[in-house]
Amino acid sequence: MEEASARLERFLQWLQVNGAELRACNIKYCHSNKGSAVYSSNHASASDGVLLVVSLNLAITPMRVLQDPLLGSECRAMFTEGEVDDRFLMNLFLTVERLRKNSSWKPYLDMLPTTFGNPLWFTDDELLELRGTTLYRATELQKKSLLSLYNGKVKDLVKKLLVLDGDSESEVSFDDFLWANSVFWTRALNIPLPHSFVFPQINEIQDNSLSMEKSSEASTGHGCSKEDMINGKDVQKSEVKGKDIEGNGAELMSVQKDTVWVEGLVPGIDFCNHDLKASATWEVDGTGSVTGVPFSMYLLSVQSSFSIEKEICISYGNKGNEELLYLYGFVIDNNPDDYLMVHYPVEAIESIPFSDSKSQLLEAQKAEMRCLLPKSLLDHGFFPAGSPKDKGKDTCKVDQTCNYSWSGQRKTPSYVNKLVFPEIFLTTLRTIAMREDELFKVSSLLEELVGTGGERQPSDAEVRAAVWEACGDSGALQLLVDLLHVKMTDLEEYSGTEDCDTALLEQEAHITGSSGDTVNGSCKKMSRNKWCSIVYRRGQKQLTRLFLKEAEHALQLSLSEESANQS
Repeated sequence: MEEASARLERFLQWLQVNGAELRACNIKYCHSNKGSAVYSSNHASASDGVLLVVSLNLAITPMRVLQDPLLGSECRAMFTEGEVDDRFLMNLFLTVERLRKNSSWKPYLDMLPTTFGNPLWFTDDELLELRGTTLYRATELQKKSLLSLYNGKVKDLVKKLLVLDGDSESEVSFDDFLWANSVFWTRALNIPLPHSFVFPQINEIQDNSLSMEKSSEASTGHGCSKEDMINGKDVQKSEVKGKDIEGNGAELMSVQKDTVWVEGLVPGIDFCNHDLKASATWEVDGTGSVTGVPFSMYLLSVQSSFSIEKEICISYGNKGNEELLYLYGFVIDNNPDDYLMVHYPVEAIESIPFSDSKSQLLEAQKAEMRCLLPKSLLDHGFFPAGSPKDKGKDTCKVDQTCNYSWSGQRKTPSYVNKLVFPEIFLTTLRTIAMREDELFKVSSLLEELVGTGGERQPSDAEVRAAVWEACGDSGALQLLVDLLHVKMTDLEEYSGTEDCDTALLEQEAHITGSSGDTVNGSCKKMSRNKWCSIVYRRGQKQLTRLFLKEAEHALQLSLSEESANQS
């Protein structure tokens, strides 16, 4: 604790020297699981609600890396050739600065965790707790990708940069790079920077002036998309040259009028933890009109007052446990934002009947091969746990489905208002499950629509309409039931049923509640990583069970109505 207090004191002095202002809050050590966090001070009733102000000059961004005296030259050369992306620059910077003996960032870096709770840091035994889940395979792929990047590019580059800095003794390890990667993903914000801050010379020439206060609510939140990590998306060149850049759907920096969105770390602000009921939000003050500090980020209270020494939390966004565990290393029991991902494996299409024709139809429909099923969808299904929260969605569903029956021969199903599965995914499954006669009917309907000479190509909406008319729902719902059965089998293969997980969690709660940190005899507290894994996988089993129940009921209704219509 003495060492932690000394590190904290050095960090607070460093913040102050670099212009940060803790106006109505303190940063304090919490405990081993959470590290340090932001707490309200006795000045928390400040009339303007501003709790903390940090100059954007203190932010670690890709632009800072490119301008760094040590890293800049080497990084600019790689960046210009398109060899690296923004996130690589950030991770490289963090790796080097961690190893530099006289780093000016040492007071900040010393405050950061040395290990993390995301699956990349799990022991082999802990990782086995995730077998059968989406995260198990994703973690294996990500670690393999990071190891390849480290051995192929990072290791020698870091050594070279350290030698240039006069340090030929320090040894870099994969754990250093893994640490940097985890720091970035757990702490990075998508920051709406003023254009004049990112491109000051351009701004001087054009003599532009701007007033920009952008809320964190408009950004992608604290951190980045799990999808980018799992899929290993490559990101193209940065907007340091003033271009709008989008890398395979993962937009890192985009110029929108007077705002440039940049991923970066903001020391001080990044010590705010997550809460479903956030007590604060962060915003950017471009002109200083709010805080008196131009080009700054500030923490703004969303409550009229705080009790003293209360933790101040922000929201990282509406994220399910899969994303929370993968990115940040924690989960929320009974998370209202939990979701289930269902996908049809792309490689399996080659083995289905009429695969070429179906592949063309899937491409024409801009088909989605996977879908996310938020827990909240169940409120509108056949078996809602409570009363539906948004009845307006039902009407939209009816109108949408009616539009698909453009020939009028197939009746709109009576259950359409209760069907919780996204139409764009159902039309993918309809196409995959299509029989030969249905395939010919789709071709006939589209030919009737666009002409035998193919005067024009049918739109994706028209193709979906034809597929619905020819196939209905039963084939798609049967395939969906099969996919959910496979998912449940995978989830239960290594860890048993949902009830087994519940029993483990109840046993752990009893041990913790009865003996605290001291465990006698054979009773032993499970690791935090294991507990998080069980909470996550139990949630996945629960959602699979509930959505399977919805799919099976919809399938029975579909088969009954199709049979009645044929007779």
